[in-house]
Amino acid sequence: MSHHQPDPNKNVNLTIDGIHVTVPEGTRILEAAKKVNVNIPTLCEHPELCKRALCRICVVEADGRGKLIAACANDVWEGVSIVTVNQRLLNIRKTIVELILANHPQDCLSCIRNKKCELQSLAQNFGVGGSLFENDAEKRQPQIESETLVRNMDKCIKCGRCVEVCQEVQTIRAINTSHRSYEYEISTPYKQALEESFCTFCGKCAEVCPVGAIYEHDQSAEVQSALRTALNDSSRKTIAQISPNFAAALNDELALAKARRSRSQGTITSGKLISAIKLLGFDKIYDAGIAANAVNSEIEVEVQERKNGNRAASQSNAKLPVISGCSEGAASFIKNFYPDLADHLTTVKNPRRYFASVFKNSYAKEAGVELSNITSVSFLPCLAHKYGAGSPQDFALTAGELARILKLAGIVIEALPERAFDVINVELPKQGSCLQASLVKKETVHGYAQARKVMEAIHEGKCGAEWVEILN
Repeated sequence: MSHHQPDPNKNVNLTIDGIHVTVPEGTRILEAAKKVNVNIPTLCEHPELCKRALCRICVVEADGRGKLIAACANDVWEGVSIVTVNQRLLNIRKTIVELILANHPQDCLSCIRNKKCELQSLAQNFGVGGSLFENDAEKRQPQIESETLVRNMDKCIKCGRCVEVCQEVQTIRAINTSHRSYEYEISTPYKQALEESFCTFCGKCAEVCPVGAIYEHDQSAEVQSALRTALNDSSRKTIAQISPNFAAALNDELALAKARRSRSQGTITSGKLISAIKLLGFDKIYDAGIAANAVNSEIEVEVQERKNGNRAASQSNAKLPVISGCSEGAASFIKNFYPDLADHLTTVKNPRRYFASVFKNSYAKEAGVELSNITSVSFLPCLAHKYGAGSPQDFALTAGELARILKLAGIVIEALPERAFDVINVELPKQGSCLQASLVKKETVHGYAQARKVMEAIHEGKCGAEWVEILN
């Protein structure tokens, strides 16, 4: 393997399918092809992950030699002539897809990734309707992990994306590989369940999975059941909160369906989203930003109290900086990897649990119903919020789950009128209400790899923040 370090200031000239192209040294063949609008099919490759070259779908020919090279893992060089498509390459790619399908369930219509599956798209592009090879693999049942993720390893194509994002990007290492050759598989350490491991349920593995091997646990049926029950029983109520960026996530989720329509019916806005959720039968719909701001305000007060030594006796050992997270996964991360910093964790609930507690209590008094008869649903774009519900009557739904509910109900959200959020009748702390709250030194980190650096800085006494917020 060459240890030559490419010079990004030096240009390389080459041809791709007869098209001349000039790119910086160190550019991959795949990237160079994109520059001249030549599409090389891929399966294991992901723009945010390293080069793997496991699936070999992207193989190309170079300088007329018979040797095939992976476009996703090899850099261009001066004067090379790349061929990305001919009958030989098409046959090779088609055979690779057929081999993958030989160990893959043929249940596309019932798969949660139907029409959003990268393997399905490749099969359609290469005209593969099934596999010529016999599938004699042992069938395994999908595993539901902590009401958050579902792992269906029968559909795993061993691309390694989930392993890399878990080990290298998030540094959690809850997903691993085991065995070699034909026994090679994606697994967990000692084949334990994710909820028994150090998994924080950040959901990044599901985000990068190209097929239906790992995905969010769909709780849309449970929410629909609660709505039907409330429709027939006036003592039962359903309330919801919508994240400010949920409309954009739903737009992305429905993008394929919108593209198939003959004409556009407009962009999904928060106002139209409220109308759609009201049509589903929800009694009250609130802005999730309110709960998030209230949580921030309470943490600011907590920081000041810790600085001034005013915490309750039971929390006298609480230290700075205060550590918080957007989901329960952040607390699990600290307890599993930095247990000596557990006393830095905030005592304030995360925004989802805050909503399911404070807002539910307020509405129970307003509507005159039992607290246990209220179902709360948080519509949040990040899968990580599904983890740690705290109550069987509290749910967090992703854009994908809501999209399935809307389709089943026949609601065309783009055509609905705008509607405003309901007003919560409870006194909430105002952000910055503490006299010195605005002076709190806050550091926000994205992902657990970055969080590790801050935790180490706390150990070394080099963290100048008074509040560290961990976002997935």
